[in-house]
Amino acid sequence: MSEEDKRLLMIVELGGYPDFSPLYRELGYSVEVVTSGRKAISYLKQHHPAAVVAEFNFQHEFRDRTSWLESVLATLQHTPQTRAVVFYRTDEQDHLDRLRTRFAQFTALPLPVDAELLQQALR
Repeated sequence: MSEEDKRLLMIVELGGYPDFSPLYRELGYSVEVVTSGRKAISYLKQHHPAAVVAEFNFQHEFRDRTSWLESVLATLQHTPQTRAVVFYRTDEQDHLDRLRTRFAQFTALPLPVDAELLQQALR
């Protein structure tokens, strides 16, 4: 197994939840952190991590998308073995459901994130 096979990309745009880096490391991942969807897409064009953990932040100003996460998930379609976990606020559930109609290959965890469910999603 290569080092890239155990890499986890953490996309933290807004934060406001615990830093789960210790949990990721406990699961054997090396952790890379970026702070925007644009940086994540650039990273994903060069690397193929085992997992990506991101936030869903509905952005009403986008006409054709719900958020930058759509572009990240579209990029991940080229690496179907990459696990994707998305944190979301329950008041944005309807928007997340719309996103899921286009991209179903991710695990969605509501905030506040249950660490045990996150661990299960990444095993």
